[in-house]
Amino acid sequence: MKVTPGALPEVLLLEPRVFGDDRGFFLESYNKRMFRELTGVTAEFVQDNHSRSARNVLRGLHYQLKQAQGKLIRVVAGEIFDVAVDLRRSSPYFGRWMGLNLSSQNKRMLWIPAGFAHGFLALADSTEVLYKTTDYYAPEHERCVAWNDPDIGIEWPLTGTPLVSEKDRRGVVLKVAETFP
Repeated sequence: MKVTPGALPEVLLLEPRVFGDDRGFFLESYNKRMFRELTGVTAEFVQDNHSRSARNVLRGLHYQLKQAQGKLIRVVAGEIFDVAVDLRRSSPYFGRWMGLNLSSQNKRMLWIPAGFAHGFLALADSTEVLYKTTDYYAPEHERCVAWNDPDIGIEWPLTGTPLVSEKDRRGVVLKVAETFP
């Protein structure tokens, strides 16, 4: 597996070794020992999530203030533009974002540590995203930063108006958002 730091250095791009032939392919999507050795991250994953989205669905930018979650994200069908935003006020990268395309074709994964907001835009119909989390979902601690906050300035590869949930429509701008120390 190849591990590359992203534009936000603690966000890591993981590219697994893929063994393919005319029958299909095989890859090891997660190996605790290898993940720790290659990333230096000693995460304990406690929950796996699976979402399916139509093209142009935008989810996020989500995070939990308590029970903050690190996430290991991959796409098993379709393609997404995956985004992380640093919400740690003590970080030199506070308020900055990075985005990468993850797809079933490129088989890349993204590690987003706790302290970051996460969101994605589905770029294909029937896009399926799987992600592991380091803490349990806690709706009472969940927050949402506006996906279109001009101060963050995410350059979403949009084709028209995205499909956004009511919860995500109520996302707040970073200036007033509750963030991490």
